Amino acid sequence: MIARAKLLIVAGLALLLAWPSIRSEAQTWPQRTVRFIVPFGAGAGADIGARLFAERLSKQWNQPVVVENRPGADGVVAITSFLNANDDHVLFFGPSGSFTVHPYQYAKVPYRVEDIVPLVQVSNTIIVVSVPSSSDIRTLGDLVAAARAAPDKLNAALVPGITEWSFLGFLKHYGLSISKVPYRDIMQAVPDLSENRVQVMMSSLAVVQPAVQSGKVRLIAVTGRARVPQLPDVPTSEEAGFPALELEGLAGLFGPRAKMPEALRERIAADAKIAADGTVAARLAATGQVMNIGGAAEFAASIERQRAHVAKIAGLLGIKPPEK
Repeated sequence: MIARAKLLIVAGLALLLAWPSIRSEAQTWPQRTVRFIVPFGAGAGADIGARLFAERLSKQWNQPVVVENRPGADGVVAITSFLNANDDHVLFFGPSGSFTVHPYQYAKVPYRVEDIVPLVQVSNTIIVVSVPSSSDIRTLGDLVAAARAAPDKLNAALVPGITEWSFLGFLKHYGLSISKVPYRDIMQAVPDLSENRVQVMMSSLAVVQPAVQSGKVRLIAVTGRARVPQLPDVPTSEEAGFPALELEGLAGLFGPRAKMPEALRERIAADAKIAADGTVAARLAATGQVMNIGGAAEFAASIERQRAHVAKIAGLLGIKPPEK
């Protein structure tokens, strides 16, 4: 016990001695180009948010900030690329839903979830349910009725991760059967939705917004707890009578645990809050997002609530929880 106590004292002293150096490194970071790895293709909600903040933070940090799109494999491609870099100048920008469902989706996840550190929550992505304008489906109730009348006849396009997970839970909860059409890049699904080759889509508003504006796609619900200013006439899934489809989109910036001392996390979070001015908020709103800046602790708490939501859906689907 005495020896252990001595080791703890020595470790504590070492940390105290190193702290000024860590603080100094955090203040001088970054020394080179910073990369934001995004798990979707260009034009998706996370991509737009990443580019807005990259532009502002590049000026603030006096270093280039570039966005790299790495779609594919339900977000695994982007996450493994980000973590394998093992570099404090390579960060992950995207929804937490990209990884909270992986332990249930895969027998063996090719990375450690605990190595992903929340840095700062940036926004709530507006998640919508959309259908072709040529369709007779105008409400979630219509969708449910159509699916019950013709099981497996409807096709769905779903964003990998928690969006897809939530939709599958919705189908299970209400006893529906709708076929999923896989897309490597969800942006490729929009033309199919517009032409009624796909009958329903659940995605960020940013993905379908151009098709909505052109009159080819109709929105029938938002999945958040409250209506959003951008879509005052579109009901929430709960208002439509289907609360099982509720989903809050959480998007933000993450770092690799091994390269992110507390001082650097605080620095990045503080800089992101400064960058998030009214102009950025307005531009995010125009692209289907609601700015919701929060620090690392707040972001981590929101993600834990999301994990509990994912676990509930897993139970509904009869999927065992991941082994510790």
